[in-house]
Amino acid sequence: MNSTEIPVDVVLSTVLVAVAWLMPSLTGPTLPFGVRTPAARADAPVIAERRRRYRRQVAASGSLLIVADVLLASVADVHLPGAVPLLTAAAGLMAYGRARTAITAVKRREDWYRGLRQGVVADMSLRTDPERFPWPWAVPALLVLAGTATLGILRYPSLPDRVPLHFNGSGGADHFAAKSIGTAFFPLFEQAGSTALILVLTWLSFRARPDLDPERPTDSARRHRRFSVRTAISLLLLAAFVNLTMLGEAWVTWHGDQRVSPLLLLLPTAAGLAVVIGTAVRTGRGGSRLPAQEGAAPETKTGVVRRDDDQHWRLLGSIYVNRADPAVLVQKRFGIGWTVNFGNPRGVLLLVVILAAALIVPVVLH
Repeated sequence: MNSTEIPVDVVLSTVLVAVAWLMPSLTGPTLPFGVRTPAARADAPVIAERRRRYRRQVAASGSLLIVADVLLASVADVHLPGAVPLLTAAAGLMAYGRARTAITAVKRREDWYRGLRQGVVADMSLRTDPERFPWPWAVPALLVLAGTATLGILRYPSLPDRVPLHFNGSGGADHFAAKSIGTAFFPLFEQAGSTALILVLTWLSFRARPDLDPERPTDSARRHRRFSVRTAISLLLLAAFVNLTMLGEAWVTWHGDQRVSPLLLLLPTAAGLAVVIGTAVRTGRGGSRLPAQEGAAPETKTGVVRRDDDQHWRLLGSIYVNRADPAVLVQKRFGIGWTVNFGNPRGVLLLVVILAAALIVPVVLH
């Protein structure tokens, strides 16, 4: 058994438990567990109870799985790499699904939307006078990419005839290939591809349709502007942290006789994810946790609530299908970020292009 496989699985499982535990805090007050509810029902007893129960279940199942993994490995010398993180994620999803089902049942039974005026709102100024995309925050990622390219060019002449392509759990090379531009610079190509992907997706999400509150449309639009900028900055910083991890992987590839712990290489990416999650928790979905703009007069409520659109969200509220909606990208209800509208052919095409690039490019480069 590889001595580093267990620590990697334990760390990954711990991160998954932490993210799952925070999940209720990553959605707005009117979307508990991805269920659309009126603001007046945000403090319904079933929501508070299900939130507490969900977090207890996530913490208990995650802790038991991690402890069982360590005991089996140390006592019986039994360990399946990656099994515990997968089981931890599955347990979190099951707990999330149970909470979602319970809240949906009460919502339907008590008819929470009875007598309410439902609607949607759009602020055209977000199109005609949009916020500037924070391109300067992409500079750190590009600088790390340029540094990796420079180191690779300087190192290439002195590389051996065979370079490592794969490393085992302890950081040792276990698969080699003949030296070439493709094999030697593969980590750099991966780094460039991931940088481009994050930048493009961040720009697209920055222009995605906002989910504004028709009850306070002006205040909601202001919060969305601040939310979109802060979220974009966190994602651009994530690109820089991911590039640092890939710089470490490139260095290991170009020094095949060295051993570096996978946990050490993943630390920058973990830091980047912490920035993204921390930003999401502080801002809330669409900026729902941001304070009102300083100096702005309180907005009078319109008496219109967000439309109940649960019927368009499938698979625990993670897949959006609405053929009548022209939007390509919409904010997720489950997790962080945006998802495509599977009811829009352009959204499906965008997803196919992204997946094709992620699957085909590495094969071509090899």
